[in-house]
Amino acid sequence: MVEVSEKAASELKSLLQEQDKQDYSLRVFVAGMSCCGVQYGMSLDNDISEDDDIVEEKNGLKIVINKNDIEGLTSATIDYVEGPQGNGFIIDNASSAGSCGPCGGGCH
Repeated sequence: MVEVSEKAASELKSLLQEQDKQDYSLRVFVAGMSCCGVQYGMSLDNDISEDDDIVEEKNGLKIVINKNDIEGLTSATIDYVEGPQGNGFIIDNASSAGSCGPCGGGCH
């Protein structure tokens, strides 16, 4: 399933505590497709379906993925990056790298 770096887990746990949502999980999902490949999303969620969701714990953080999104998230890694353009979470998945199509969008 999805891997979570120690830095990302630490930042997410801090966020959950700041927002008083310690009982929430991190939901990771496939948000759509573009010419650059799969687009991902994340949200804090406490509505877990026993029939539709898979829950796993990584670095002390509960991760929830809908069964329909498992294939698109296989080998994905969540990390937290700090840089000159700001800080934030990223989801990287080398197994689903897209290729630029005719849109000329300049995928990176």
